[in-house]
Amino acid sequence: MTRARIVVAEDHELMRNQVVRLLRRDFDVVEAVANGKALLEAVHRLKPDVCVLDISMPKLNGIETVTQLKHSNSSPKVIFLTIHNDADFVGAAFKSGAEGYVFKTRMCADLVVAVREVLAGRTFLSSC
Repeated sequence: MTRARIVVAEDHELMRNQVVRLLRRDFDVVEAVANGKALLEAVHRLKPDVCVLDISMPKLNGIETVTQLKHSNSSPKVIFLTIHNDADFVGAAFKSGAEGYVFKTRMCADLVVAVREVLAGRTFLSSC
């Protein structure tokens, strides 16, 4: 069975490294980048199955990145990994085209589950 290919976008290097370490146990992390523009370039080049990204990033925030991604006929599933836990951010994330939303405080418990859920065609939202 082929492992799902993931691109990660997180502007904080330590957090980005933690996310990569967590996901590499079960998936192939094909690239990790620091902003939304770099994520769009990586998706175009690498054709991943899933993108995991933060909302608050330089150059292009996560919501704008996903909106552009979904309008470009790219097909990766999208999971936000973020500190933002209010309804406005959650609503904006799903409206932009995300399939998953994971709070960073729940990353260890929820992120791998979220990836599996979105790959199975379901949505995922961390519990508070």
